[in-house]
Amino acid sequence: MPLTPIEKKILSGKRITPDDALALFHSDDIHTLGRLANHVAVSKNGNNAYFIQNHHINPTNICVNRCTFCAFSRSKGEKGAHALRIPEIIKKLREQSTGGRSQGSDIGKKTRFPITHAKLPFMEVHIVGGLHPDWSLNYYLELIRKIKKTFPGLHIKAFTAVEIDYFSKISGLSIKETLLALKEAGLETMPGGGAEIFNRRIRSRLCPEKISGKKWLQIMETAHSVGIKTNATMLYGHIEHYRHRVEHMLQLRDLQDKTGGFQAFIPLAFHPLNTKIEGAKYTSGIDDLKTVAVSRLFLDNITHIKAYWIMLGEKIAQVALTFGADDLDGTIIEEKISHAAGALSGTALTKSELMHLIQKAGKVPVERDSFYQPVQR
Repeated sequence: MPLTPIEKKILSGKRITPDDALALFHSDDIHTLGRLANHVAVSKNGNNAYFIQNHHINPTNICVNRCTFCAFSRSKGEKGAHALRIPEIIKKLREQSTGGRSQGSDIGKKTRFPITHAKLPFMEVHIVGGLHPDWSLNYYLELIRKIKKTFPGLHIKAFTAVEIDYFSKISGLSIKETLLALKEAGLETMPGGGAEIFNRRIRSRLCPEKISGKKWLQIMETAHSVGIKTNATMLYGHIEHYRHRVEHMLQLRDLQDKTGGFQAFIPLAFHPLNTKIEGAKYTSGIDDLKTVAVSRLFLDNITHIKAYWIMLGEKIAQVALTFGADDLDGTIIEEKISHAAGALSGTALTKSELMHLIQKAGKVPVERDSFYQPVQR
């Protein structure tokens, strides 16, 4: 199908329809997709490509749910299960100021980090994990308070909508009350995980024990209403079809029209190893680039599209910067969830490595804070 009518809409700044987005997915004209998506990205963010120095923490992989696509979760007592105490998490964060990988060093090399923001070489901690059957909401409140007390300048981005729903259930508080309690403790923004695919039938096969897509959207709307900015995600490349991706993004676009609370959209490429989805395979590079491009063209009200290098791999993420993405995420330092499912990328990149990837893509590297404000380090 010729893309000319859709291209005219995009270049004139008009919103494309779900049918347009579906046509873009079905098109084999990958070069036009990339050119149009890059045009939109540049119109929103100039030639900038953002990154942040951050650290991922997964407090536990013990989870009451058993999603078929998840290779990370374990049952209590199962081999490989872990549950970190709060002092262990604080120690893990503190150790990075004295024994991590230095900026510009080779991956895995142990040297001394320059001690900068809040005496840490990163400015954001990203916390997500399993739904532990024995932990109360107080554990998570105390974790947030302790991090804030120990590292006052460290931004805390934590807990998916799935975790928020679980905290609400185990505490007896409403979703709003739960979010306000976490915000008072020091939670500042939320990641976008747990969205997967909103379609009810696909979701019932993919993650039947997880909250519904409708509930996910309601929790995010509540978070936005109490002043907590969030991200949004979509897990693709498993058992869904293009139409399910478009349906998913349409619901995100509709909510963004209402609240304006999504900072970035992250298309997450499915990884099949150690999952329970029969016959599942890795996504192709073409599908990855196409999904990034269509999301940039369709989600006209979300400012940033992230090429999450952990799941795309460094090279496809780099190319995605010319297909509509404007953010590579960050240094990560420690990532376990995607790698449990067979992610082929490394688990960390240095600031200089991220800048190199961005510059070689013809973009301008911009180190950002958690609200996409440029920072000078």
